[in-house]
Amino acid sequence: MSSDPIRVLIVDDSAVIRGLISRALEQDPEIIVAGTAMNGECALSWMKSHPVDVVILDVEMPVMDGLTALKEIQKRFTNIPVIMASGLTSKGAETTVKALSLGAVGCVAKPQTASAAESIRVLSQELVMMIKGVGSKSTALKKTISDTENNVTTQNKTKNHETKTKTLFSKNIKFYKQPEVLVIGTSTGGPKALAELLPKIPIDLPIPILIVQHMPPGFTEILAAHIQKDSGRTTVEAKHNEPLEPLKTYVAPGGSHLLIGERDGQKVTLINQDPPEHFCRPSVNPLFRSAAEHFGNATLAVMLTGMGEDGIEGSFDIARSGGTIIAQDEASSVVWGMPAAVVGSGLADKVLPLNEIATEIRSHCLVRA
Repeated sequence: MSSDPIRVLIVDDSAVIRGLISRALEQDPEIIVAGTAMNGECALSWMKSHPVDVVILDVEMPVMDGLTALKEIQKRFTNIPVIMASGLTSKGAETTVKALSLGAVGCVAKPQTASAAESIRVLSQELVMMIKGVGSKSTALKKTISDTENNVTTQNKTKNHETKTKTLFSKNIKFYKQPEVLVIGTSTGGPKALAELLPKIPIDLPIPILIVQHMPPGFTEILAAHIQKDSGRTTVEAKHNEPLEPLKTYVAPGGSHLLIGERDGQKVTLINQDPPEHFCRPSVNPLFRSAAEHFGNATLAVMLTGMGEDGIEGSFDIARSGGTIIAQDEASSVVWGMPAAVVGSGLADKVLPLNEIATEIRSHCLVRA
């Protein structure tokens, strides 16, 4: 396995931001800043003659903006992942969410603090893991996937997945119940995966859908609007103590955990500021745990593309309660981290490519108790 560092190109019209991101990344020996550019046009010209593994791309730039540059990078350099960097403006957030739905693998908010040291700390915490997750030479991620593959057969061998995983987590005999809630967890690559999955789910699916997508504050309300436009189903950024409605989709607000609770005999959404889990807030864990608690074996969960292992503890709770878990397969995932953790622990009832998950969801929702 190659130990070459991951080569990163930083594209931003601000020399200050380029410098902060460079300093944040250069602290990690597995990453090297291969180059910088002040706009999309300069970046494309640079990329013609320099190898690069990951591009960090500003959203708003003169000459050629980030969205235009993203489309050109995807056209000319098809295998290079792009991470969007955005200021916390409504225009920047809107453009960033659109870029994510087009295939940018993740996003980070530009630092707002005047302290250079704090900015570097925050950028390092957010960017390093993401770059290692999507970089083609990430030894940390590849080792995680390799270890998982020692326990389970990977893509295109779903039946073997299911056979082997039974020895890892011993499930009780399932008494299938028609799902009463659908919970979805995702991270890196999630917005594009959601844009593909959710329009294939019937608008009149008679259960609430709750989604945790790792995303900064200020972006998730726009993500909800995009999901509603794509799927045709009423979609909102979840609020505290909001009654769960059967034909509605709820997105966890950036910076807060989303849970399911109960008030006066009715299921409601709960929002809190409890500590991050797996360095994430929102985290998939609180949602999955609360779904297991309040819906038991009527829980249908889907784990989509994402780095790390967020949601693994909540997935154990769903499995113990008799709920059903579908995991996205490696081949169709941008990063096979969160789904791999579920599969490797023997928790997945199905391991499917993204384009087959909606059909599986529809199939489960037709099962009668």
